Amino acid sequence: MDNVITSNKAYVEGSIASEPEFSHEMYGEGFYNFNINVGRLSDVADLLPITISERLIDGVELTIGKYVIVEGQLRSYNKYTDGGNRLILTIFARDVSFDGERTKNPNQIYLDGFICKKPVYRTTPFGREITDMLVAVNRPYNKSDYIPAIAWGRNARFSEKLNVGDHVRIWGRIQSREYQKKLGEAEVITKTAYEVSISKMEKVEEEIQPAE
Repeated sequence: MDNVITSNKAYVEGSIASEPEFSHEMYGEGFYNFNINVGRLSDVADLLPITISERLIDGVELTIGKYVIVEGQLRSYNKYTDGGNRLILTIFARDVSFDGERTKNPNQIYLDGFICKKPVYRTTPFGREITDMLVAVNRPYNKSDYIPAIAWGRNARFSEKLNVGDHVRIWGRIQSREYQKKLGEAEVITKTAYEVSISKMEKVEEEIQPAE
């Protein structure tokens, strides 16, 4: 499990925004989902999903508005919905606290993974430079998490040159973003996407093993 801990580390703190709902059971252990509001420097908050074991919240009432500190990993899985597969992201809790000391940075993530899709560089109508990436982070039992990430400014220009298979390390925060999807001529629904907003990144130069 050690490589999971070191290659995918998420830390978020905020107030519970939804009642916990049963998600699934694995090897007799039940897991629940709920959302938390995590503040930004601006007045906007990110609404982030948490998946947590019943063993971590045994005897604790998860009420809306209660402050919680969660440490774990940002994980992905595919869900069949609307006639196709959709990538679902959730913060899988490994440790939780309700009375810990609050930090100045309530939303932190570190990823050590590999570019698995050619980065896409673009500019906004206001001239901001953005590069969209998909990063694969390995975990045990031959599984991987596929994490959408977005870089800005000089990081966008740097990551535009990355290739599929490049090894990268990323520091940033997890953000939520609402978008609208048309279902028909008249029906439009609002959905929420999650991604890592990169504050710092580096390419890891792989060591070439000498021939024996």
